[in-house]
Amino acid sequence: MTSKNNPTRRGRPVNEALSQTIVEVASELFTELGFQATTLDKVAQRAKISKLSIYRHFENKEALFSASIVAGCQQLFAPQALLVGVDGSVEEQLMAVGTLLLRTLLRPDVSSIEAMVMADKTNQKSLSKLHYEACPAHVIAQIETLLRQLHAKALLNVPDPLQSARLFAALFKGSDLLMIARFDEARAEDDNEIESYCRSAVAMFLAAHGGAQDAISQL
Repeated sequence: MTSKNNPTRRGRPVNEALSQTIVEVASELFTELGFQATTLDKVAQRAKISKLSIYRHFENKEALFSASIVAGCQQLFAPQALLVGVDGSVEEQLMAVGTLLLRTLLRPDVSSIEAMVMADKTNQKSLSKLHYEACPAHVIAQIETLLRQLHAKALLNVPDPLQSARLFAALFKGSDLLMIARFDEARAEDDNEIESYCRSAVAMFLAAHGGAQDAISQL
């Protein structure tokens, strides 16, 4: 499970560009074929490199799989990505964050990452931990930052920003639209459906944190 891409290790220095290419190709194959059917030979063939080149960067397939999860999560949720362009009233700010979060969760590549984690029964616990730290925990930290700011300005009553951030994220991770997307993508991705759900979720959150009147008036 340990990636051998530490430039301080003994031997040749790591080619970071090649390492990134290997991860990108591997991610494509994991998504297309699943973990078990993806082999380092297939990764090498598609990347047009030798299998030895892969071993210079990654200890084994499990390490490459782990790297692909980290890369995918970091691309989806770059630092402060949820907070970019967030402005306006408290409700508008929470709507912007919640809507972006839900739309991101509805993306096929996001569900593919989670499916890959669940498919690897052997390393499921360790990969689940890695996935949580790279994705959900990162997103919750961004939401926590916003809630701390709103609390500091006395715009919301958030005595425990971390716990409230976890609850806010859960409102969207628990949306039934994520399940509906499995059999009716058009409905799940409908703008009206998404807006309606997000407004209800935000209203519920505001009602619990001192913004009930503004939220209810918008329903």
